Amino acid sequence: MLQFNNLRKLYRTEEVETTALNGVSFGIQRGEFVAIMGPSGCGKSTLLNIIGLLDNPDSGEYHFFDKEVSKYTERQRADIRKQHIGFVFQSFNLIDELTVFENVELPLVYMKMAASDRKKRVEEVLEAMNMMHRKNHFPQQLSGGQQQRAAVARAIVGKPELILADEPTGNLDSKNGKEVMSLLTQLNNEGTTIVMVTHTPEFAEYASRTVQLFDGQVMSERSKSM
Repeated sequence: MLQFNNLRKLYRTEEVETTALNGVSFGIQRGEFVAIMGPSGCGKSTLLNIIGLLDNPDSGEYHFFDKEVSKYTERQRADIRKQHIGFVFQSFNLIDELTVFENVELPLVYMKMAASDRKKRVEEVLEAMNMMHRKNHFPQQLSGGQQQRAAVARAIVGKPELILADEPTGNLDSKNGKEVMSLLTQLNNEGTTIVMVTHTPEFAEYASRTVQLFDGQVMSERSKSM
């Protein structure tokens, strides 16, 4: 499904050159749940941004569904994101001025789905997330756990084949963190491919495979024995 070959990414300022990725190569199969771990500054978020087509590598190849996409334009990348990828962020990234329903509906608006179909799809997802009773609430009226549930609902409403989760439990207490991990596990069991960046070994254990990064390189890969 995804294949990375010798990905490299540098960030330059007038005074400093930082190597974020230094020859990253590995693949992700359809239906996998992969956790990416490593210390701060090791390249985890950079890699996730490239996987999510929010950024391009400086060199190397990125094959997304057998298409080499590493040099795609922003418009080409945006089309793939809309069709195939859902994002879950540590900071929720909900829009304060929109209700839960409107936040979850937003990806379907970008997909130009008819209003009646959007309403049905959003209500189905909010029901599944146990958030229907909060659909008219605004983000600031929700607990952290509820905000992340809404964010997960927004990520899956377009039925993406791939979900990218960047520290999805980072702003949550242990109970709500486990709840979000259970949601991601359920989605994975239903066939969605998930790639998650996390600092927390306990939550990495939910994944079927863990990739360890250090200084922009893959140091180890470990698959969970079934």
